[in-house]
Formats: sequence, C-alpha cells, structure tokens
Amino acid sequence: MSRYLSIVCIAACACAIGAIAITPVFAGPSTVPIPGWDSAGKPGGWNLGDPASVSIVRQGIESTYLHVVVATASANLTAGANLGLPLDLLKGSIIEVSVDIRAKDVSRPLHSYNGVKAMVHVVDPGQADTWAQASANTDSFPVNYDWKRFSFQTTIPPTASSAQLILGLQESSGTADFRNVAIAIVRREAVAPARAPAGSLYTGHAPGALRGVMISPNIQPEDIQTLKEWHVNLVRWQLIWNGFPHSPADNADVHAYDTWLDGCLKHLDEMLPYFKKAGIFVVLDMHTPPGGRDAQSVCRVFTDIYWQEHFYDCWQKMARKYRGERQIWGYDLINEPVLGHVPDGVLDWHDLADKTARKVRQIDSGHAIIIEPDPWGSIEGLSYFQPLDVPGVVYSVHMYEPGQFTHQGVLDKVAVGPVYPGIIGGVQWDKDRIRACFKPAIDYARKFHVAIYIGEFSAVRWAQGADRYIGDVIDVMEENGWDWSYHAFREWQGWSPEVGEAKNITTPSATPTARLRVLLSAFGKNRPVGKPNPRPLP
Repeated sequence: MSRYLSIVCIAACACAIGAIAITPVFAGPSTVPIPGWDSAGKPGGWNLGDPASVSIVRQGIESTYLHVVVATASANLTAGANLGLPLDLLKGSIIEVSVDIRAKDVSRPLHSYNGVKAMVHVVDPGQADTWAQASANTDSFPVNYDWKRFSFQTTIPPTASSAQLILGLQESSGTADFRNVAIAIVRREAVAPARAPAGSLYTGHAPGALRGVMISPNIQPEDIQTLKEWHVNLVRWQLIWNGFPHSPADNADVHAYDTWLDGCLKHLDEMLPYFKKAGIFVVLDMHTPPGGRDAQSVCRVFTDIYWQEHFYDCWQKMARKYRGERQIWGYDLINEPVLGHVPDGVLDWHDLADKTARKVRQIDSGHAIIIEPDPWGSIEGLSYFQPLDVPGVVYSVHMYEPGQFTHQGVLDKVAVGPVYPGIIGGVQWDKDRIRACFKPAIDYARKFHVAIYIGEFSAVRWAQGADRYIGDVIDVMEENGWDWSYHAFREWQGWSPEVGEAKNITTPSATPTARLRVLLSAFGKNRPVGKPNPRPLP
C-alpha cells in the first residue's frame, strides 16, 4: 500500500536552521544566498521562537547550532524556528533536505508524526498542504541520540505559493539540536523531446484494457476461480516479505533474501497454470526489494552499492526464468521507491531503473518493464521522472488521494470521519477533483507518448462514500484508457471489497458490497483475453 505523503502531519511547528547551501544539479547558480542568524526578525530572515526555549549556540563557525529546550510538553506547544525557502529557485523541483540532529530525553508526543521535527511545509493554492519530514524519532521514548544525519525529499510544485523549512520540537519535552542543514535540488520537471514521439503506443499487451486487482501472495486456485468469475484479466502479484514498508528484508542477509524470493517464485509457478486457464495476466511486483528499507523507509538499494548489485541479479534471474512465459504481462521493478540521501558511487532511482531495464532487455524483449516514480509511486512524482531511453516501458502511479479519506482509521495520524464526495482537508473532492489529481499523469502520457498503469487505488472499506470514490477513480482511468489494479483482493480485510462497511466486522458479506458491485461493473467490460498476445516492442 502507499504511504500518502500529503498527510504526513496535521499541524506544523515553528523551527529554523543555520546557513543553508542549496546546490542545484542543473545549470544556474550553485548556491543561493541565505541570511545568517543575525537576520532573525528582519524581512526575509529567520523566525526564531520564544527565547526561553530557542537559542543559537555558537562554538565556532562549524559548531554553531540551533538549540531547542522544552521543559513541559503541551498539545498546543511548538518550539523552534523557521525560514521561508526561495521559491524563485525551487519551484518545479524535487529537493532533498539533510540535517544533523541531536536529541536528549525527548518525550513521547501525542501524535507519532510529532516530537523531533525536521520538516518542509509547502502551500500550493487549490491543493492540500504537504508536510514532508524526516523520521527523527526512535522506536522507543524518551528519544536519545548523539549527532545523526537525517535526509528526506519533497516536491516544490511550479504553482507553490510558499515553502517553509521547520526545525524544532512539537508536543514533546526535552532537548533537540540542529546543525549542518543542506538543501539540494535533485530533480527538475521531465523535459519533453524536441520532436513529438511517433508510432503506436506500447502497452505490452493486445488491444483493450487490463482491469484487475492486487492479490495476496498466498492466493490459491479457488481464489483464482473467483477472479475468473468476476471477469478480472489482471493480477498484480506482490513479491512481499511479511509486511510493508518494513519487513524481515530490512535486517536479512543476501542468502535469506534469496531463499525468501525463491519461495515466492515457486508459489507463482504453481499458480501460473490456473492464471492461464482463467485468462488472467500477471504483473510481477517487487514489493520487498533487496536490502529492505531503513527506519525512514528509504530503500537500501539507494544507499548501498552491494544491494544495488543484487537488485540487478534478482531481476536478471527473473527475466531469464520468465522470458518465455507469455502469461506474465510485465515486471514492476520496485513498489513505491523512496530515496533519502544517495551516497557517492550509488545510483539514484532514475539511473538504477535505467541500468536495470537495460539488463532485463538484454535477456527478455517480450515483457513490459513497469516503472514507478519516487517518492512512493506518487502521481506528482511522475512529472519529475525523465522517461527512460529503453524500449517497452510502462509508467505506473498509485492513487490514494486524499489520504485523509482513503486511509481514515488506517494510520494513527488519520482520523475517521471524512465523507466522499465532500470537503476534505479544506478542498472539495469529487470526480472533477480526482480528474485534476490525475492531471500530471494525463499530461505525462501525452507529452511522452507512453502508457500509464495505475498499480494501486482504493479507499478503506469503512470510509463513507468509498464506493462512490472507487467508481469515480475508475471512470477517470477509463476516460484515459489506462490499465489498472484495485488494492486489494483477499489481502488485508480493510481493503477487501468482499467485506462490509462496519469496521468491527471483518468477514465477507453474504451479499455483494457496494464497492464490489462497482468493481464487478468495471470488470464486466473486460473481453475474453484468450491466448495472450503481447504487442511486440517497437
């Protein structure tokens, strides 16, 4: 499932930094002049909080840091400082924020996303505000650690009206120090080719749409029979190791990872004859990549060359294994990739995807290669992912917006209550709004002449209006001729279209739910696939 960055937190706190070096990786100025600490309180300068809790400690130029101390935690108390970021440089880019943080005796906050704060708050008129932040707490409280480097990324849309960097404490007592803050522009919007792409659109399958579901990796023949009766013609097979985003892979060695992966593929091999009989395509989805993820959900294939090399090995192995298997539609290289700071000598997601796709193509020219943008396969992230110069690529995003509705009661930061259609997060959400949310993907498909696959979309079953939401999302996908898979079939009961709306009842309903009826209506448009006939690569 997705992680829904647009709702990282509900309230912002006040915070700040020392001197920030902004280093674009593009033509133009390498740094942006940032006012020093002596500009506090002046126009364009720093905004420091209450002097009783916020101060600047000067121990030489290299040791100057923001010092935040809160004696008593309060639900309404924030402490720190903040700085407006230069929109003239940052609009239309993805930025990476890195900062050293030291914490001492920081108490447990009321909400898990509060406590130690390193965050960027972006306001984009007509859109929900975003609060991307580092995961700067620990698994246990009070939080204590010496200087430690944290990094996170966020998008500054071309239409943003403000972007504010925030450091400090919220809803917690204790001490937090911040130093050596840096911001890098890691990506600009993808550039259209000088000449519009020509030729037929590559989809990797015969004419017509693929409409299906994500499935539990424990699926059995009787489940596939149900999908056949529903007229499903696609499943997204999760290569997932007991959880997401965190899993045993986070701490496993390569032997343990390979043993797990081989077991997944063995079960897939056992089920493929049933999918063939049912006329259902399969997408191989690497939900758990080699190395797993760190505490901030960053994939370790973006921090360690060792795991990158094994990533290639895994996909080459699967390409060799399935290159003649025509029931496989495509290879989804990483589910919801997340990057932090990418060390020297390690490839970022674009370059890793490019290199992996080329290695797969040397082995297998018959299956689609499916690429999700970072972060989290988000729709907005697609705008910043330059298409690969590799044949047979399909681009995929996930749709869970607005997260306040789709994930209400799923994550501890999302309260139950929002109704669709209606005002959610201060914005009117209806089919027109969903269409606007999909616009980056619509524009991307037209701009680069590529196929779009919506790998995941859903709304938790107890969300009032979930059936309307799912139906409207499907309508917009159908308007654009996209392939799609609903999240999820016989996986977690919260997403199950077979289970009713009452949150305390987790068993399938005796009669089809409203959500299932919406899906069945859409699946009914699928034509019998018969023998798969993927369109050849251009």
